Amino acid sequence: MNESISYQVHPKEIFYFVIKLIFSLFVYTFPFFIWKTGIAEVNQAVIIIIGYLLVIMLLLMIRMGLIVGYLRGNAVKITEAQFPDIYHIIKSQSGKLGLKKVPDVYLLQAGGLLNAFAARFMGRNYVVLYADIMEEAYENNLESVEFVIAHELGHIKRKHMQKDIWLFPALFVPFLSQAYSRACEYTCDNIGAVLCPKGAVTGLVLLASGKKLYPKVDVSAFIQQKETDGGFWTWFAEKVSTHPRLIRRIARLVTEEMVALKAFSTPQPVIKEEMLTTEEKPQEDVKMEDYSKYLPK
Repeated sequence: MNESISYQVHPKEIFYFVIKLIFSLFVYTFPFFIWKTGIAEVNQAVIIIIGYLLVIMLLLMIRMGLIVGYLRGNAVKITEAQFPDIYHIIKSQSGKLGLKKVPDVYLLQAGGLLNAFAARFMGRNYVVLYADIMEEAYENNLESVEFVIAHELGHIKRKHMQKDIWLFPALFVPFLSQAYSRACEYTCDNIGAVLCPKGAVTGLVLLASGKKLYPKVDVSAFIQQKETDGGFWTWFAEKVSTHPRLIRRIARLVTEEMVALKAFSTPQPVIKEEMLTTEEKPQEDVKMEDYSKYLPK
């Protein structure tokens, strides 16, 4: 199936990928050159290090296997028979992205969390949609859900999970994997915005403010927080995170036309109910039961 859309890969994704690749190749080939020295003590240290790496990879594989096993036994698989309208969106987007196979998609109850994620295990791709995200599709906010789905399919399109496996040694370089992950998120936002431009901004605002309050958020004022709520700890919190700040992600997707038209910028008013005092509350007619029948005669 041919790809029918074009999207922009964030430049830093390519930059950090190259750095991770160089470092990982160095780690993979370094034991070979050490082994050539013939020094027994050095070779023994190399064997121990490789053993530790293999154990860590095995533990990560077991962890992912447990996640997949839990999904298969507890989550609802989205198919043509189960939530077919959502499945058709996933199938259509997969086709536009040129995916060879529609990934397995599961609906998972997560205690009110608004999130979704993509995963890969034993050659199969998975997308997990948390229940509260899915509910938005049936509450007049389908575009936001389409954007979230397209974003997760973007990870599969870009083969981010496979790359993470093969570039595993780079995980030990401080801040590098987080920086690469943030760049990947930007790329997937671009993919989501191409497949569903109407849901791009609202989809991210939904993640920031929740299901009930996102329509009331003034997006322009929210973006301004990028200038006013900075500082070292804001910067550092992002550097150790795998995801960019939502304010940055939203600001990238809000176009000049949106700002000019004040689209997504006018919050809905909060309707306050007037509290009535006891004297002001209307009195309801109370029917008194006849207790005379219970009195002694």
